[in-house]
Amino acid sequence: MPSRARWILPQADEQEARRLARQCGLELPAARVLACRGFRAPQEVERFLHPRLTHLEDPFRMLGMEAAAARLLDAVRRRERVLLYGDYDVDGVAGVVILLHMLEVLGLQAGYYVPDRLREGYGMQASVVERAASEGCTLILSVDTGIRAFEAVEAARRAGIDVILTDHHLPDAELPPATAILNPNQPGCPYPNKNLCGAGVAFKLAQALMERDGWTPERIVRFTDSFLIMAAVATVADVVPLTGENRVIVKRGLEGIGRTRNPGLRALLEASGLTPGQPLTSFDLGFRIAPRINAAGRMDHAREVIELFLTRDEERARAIAARLEELNAERQRTGEAIVREIVGRYGEEGPPPDMAGLVFYSPDWHRGVVGIVANRVAELYHRPVIVLGRDDNTGMAQGSGRSIPGFHLLSALEQMADVFAKFGGHRQAVGVTLEEERVAELERRFNDLARAWLTEEDLAPELHLDAELRLEEMNDKAAGEVLALAPYGCGNRQPVFLLRGAEVRQAEGFGRSGEHVRARLWQNGRMLFVRAWRSSARLEELHDGARIDAAITIDDDPYSAQRGFAPWSATMRDWRPAQD
Repeated sequence: MPSRARWILPQADEQEARRLARQCGLELPAARVLACRGFRAPQEVERFLHPRLTHLEDPFRMLGMEAAAARLLDAVRRRERVLLYGDYDVDGVAGVVILLHMLEVLGLQAGYYVPDRLREGYGMQASVVERAASEGCTLILSVDTGIRAFEAVEAARRAGIDVILTDHHLPDAELPPATAILNPNQPGCPYPNKNLCGAGVAFKLAQALMERDGWTPERIVRFTDSFLIMAAVATVADVVPLTGENRVIVKRGLEGIGRTRNPGLRALLEASGLTPGQPLTSFDLGFRIAPRINAAGRMDHAREVIELFLTRDEERARAIAARLEELNAERQRTGEAIVREIVGRYGEEGPPPDMAGLVFYSPDWHRGVVGIVANRVAELYHRPVIVLGRDDNTGMAQGSGRSIPGFHLLSALEQMADVFAKFGGHRQAVGVTLEEERVAELERRFNDLARAWLTEEDLAPELHLDAELRLEEMNDKAAGEVLALAPYGCGNRQPVFLLRGAEVRQAEGFGRSGEHVRARLWQNGRMLFVRAWRSSARLEELHDGARIDAAITIDDDPYSAQRGFAPWSATMRDWRPAQD
């Protein structure tokens, strides 16, 4: 079938790209991408290509950090009973693991609590706080949750428990009455990185504790690298921009994962089909490691994951990793069945043009996978989507939403706040709870708002191309420089190159059922071998002699390198007949 994506062509400044290439010693392909993305000074390029620990922001620029670090160190000295209250997704679990390890190194064995996704839902519960008070807890430290937990914080205050909230979700106008709040998005916070994930905020607290406890620089570096591994997994999984400080976290964390000695992480790598010690990418974190961590919270209980990362028993670690593998397979089967059911409602053509915002509900759908389904359907139909199941304990409809560029999902829900019993989240993702009887109203109002906010162009899938590519410019050095722009993700998407007027030769299907395509593209006497995944339906467009404009990515290819070929390959993301 023809491409449906709307190509956004690069806004090229060839003179600027050539200047940057000359000053930074770069080949033109990478220099064009950097110039297109706003890089002008060699120092900016150096900082981007070679992020260092010294590029991390000062944790004490975050509002509330002094008070939070001081209160925690007091708790360590007094041997207080401390409870970490985390969320059940990758972000929350990773943040809990970071702070449990940090407090353990300081000499305090803290407890932790992660809610059951299906029985309790998202957020801090007053009943858990009251139980902690009865067990002698004097300090609760939230992780990736709590910024809207007024009832739970009030319950803690009545019970004489101090609360430190660490979160990154957008707050209400009024904040809970906590002892300290760490959230770069709270009013008045001067911290420059507003895009930290929850585990990222937890990591900044760990940094502050190391400094205030008087650690040597060498010890701080050693433990920082250790904590960055979990922070990197969470940063990629939570789909926050991989720029600035977040880029440092992920790039340094990726370098450390292969060297990890943590039995749980090593077992998880092996269960994911990854070999400890081999180089990993952000794709590996986001699509191989993170789903297995998330599977516990979605299909069972996230405490298994925390135990995985805390255990020192390699046999126990392998058993938990195997269990996560089973849960992830179950999650995939369950989610795929729901996606097929949704797609069956509209067929291949998708929803009609007047359906700009989509809400899907079934009392039979597993609530643990509705977020994944919403993400898949939003990608498929390029529309904001909310997917709901039913909580059999309360009879309420409960689920998740995912959005597209140009539609701020949390702002949209705030326009119809009266529909919900509870909601929260951010621009791209939300969680909601509402009366089952109001689902039809949500469908109508959500679609009306999406139709008012989104244009026809907003609803068309886009493919952003970063720079033009000429085949005579491609060599191993140029490819290596493009690969050095990784880690890719939100805010730093993988560069897509425009190859104009290429001639197709020897295109053919391959794969188990011939679902993929491979071909040779020729331009000015130079050849590039490309693959196009799941594109066999368009194979007839690639007859010998066809001239096309192709959207190309340069990919790391360790399997090619192992066979003695170049350590990179090219993927054709899309193509169309050659245009002037």
